[in-house]
Amino acid sequence: MKKKLLSFLLATTMVATLATGCGEAATADTGADEPAATTEETTEETTTASGDQTVGIAMPTQSLERWNRDGSYLKEQFESKGYAVELTYSDNKIDQQVKDIEGLIADDVDLLVIAAIDGESLSQVLADAKDANIPVISYDRLIMNTDAVSYYVSFDNYTVGKLQGEFVEKQLDLANAGDKTYNIEFTAGDPADNNAGFFFNGAYDVLKKYIDAGTLVVKSGQTDFDKVATKNWATDEALKIMQNILASYYGDGKTKLDVALCSNDSTALGVTQAIESDYWGDVKDVIITGQDGDVANLANLVDGKQTMTVYKAVANEAVATLDLGIALLNGETPDEGLISAAGWNFDCAYDTESYDNNVAKIPSYLLVPTVVTKDNLEKELVDTGYYTLDANGYPQATN
Repeated sequence: MKKKLLSFLLATTMVATLATGCGEAATADTGADEPAATTEETTEETTTASGDQTVGIAMPTQSLERWNRDGSYLKEQFESKGYAVELTYSDNKIDQQVKDIEGLIADDVDLLVIAAIDGESLSQVLADAKDANIPVISYDRLIMNTDAVSYYVSFDNYTVGKLQGEFVEKQLDLANAGDKTYNIEFTAGDPADNNAGFFFNGAYDVLKKYIDAGTLVVKSGQTDFDKVATKNWATDEALKIMQNILASYYGDGKTKLDVALCSNDSTALGVTQAIESDYWGDVKDVIITGQDGDVANLANLVDGKQTMTVYKAVANEAVATLDLGIALLNGETPDEGLISAAGWNFDCAYDTESYDNNVAKIPSYLLVPTVVTKDNLEKELVDTGYYTLDANGYPQATN
């Protein structure tokens, strides 16, 4: 029972010590009187515990709200079991993350948990980790081109996009559209993030038949991932891209934008800002998708400016990573049996085929995400303890 309640208790008891924000547009109290920013310095937290094993955790940045949540949950989980923890954030700088991981290896950590900035840039430093017999968990983003990765823990990234596509399909009743047509534009994620392609393809694969049939029309013609990718998932970059699209294809005062398919919340925030400032119509009439459940985007859900977000309960992702990490630290070789043995109260699949990092197929533990709208926000996010509602009815993260 304790195991089944762990992720819920974690979400409801952690204090607000983290910077939160979405790109440069949303910040919150960091506990140190400084808001999250895209120019934060590389940070490292080291704690000692009763155990004699140390876990090194390398996160990409503090400028996106979700990575603050991930880092905090992971740190809390491993500390709760008596492990020492070294936690680093690398300001979205690839070279800095390499240095941070080198530092963790030099500190003789016993396990590495890494959310890569660029999944193709860590081969050499992880070769050093392998030489030092340090197991590596690729966290949330698959690390490519190395045989040093032991396991991958993430959500089913293709399903994230699939849920977004299916949401649009249902909202517009595309299967029964007849002669009706709708205009859609895509905003995808960072090309350096291996997950970004899965998100985009999951959505596009659902909607492609409607695009091919002419039911969905992409006025910009931008339907390839490389064309719609957004470097660093940056809000300001998504804002500029959408402003250009609106000016070029929707600036006549009558061409309607029906859907803005955004892969995550930081890009959705920029797209929403562009629609509010540069589009002739009402932002509330545009279906805008997202992912992550960032506070600023949840406020937009409440206000009707964003239509949905795919929420990934990172507290559960941390629980799965903890149990996997403990098994590795104990010298075990976990498999599908870990799921039943751990007794998790959330859905998770063990997959040994889908995630190939160009060297090997990485055994993966994949959690299931949830669609959140204005209508089910309280049930999915507040009742579960991940967020509270402030006096104005807006969600605030409990961590």
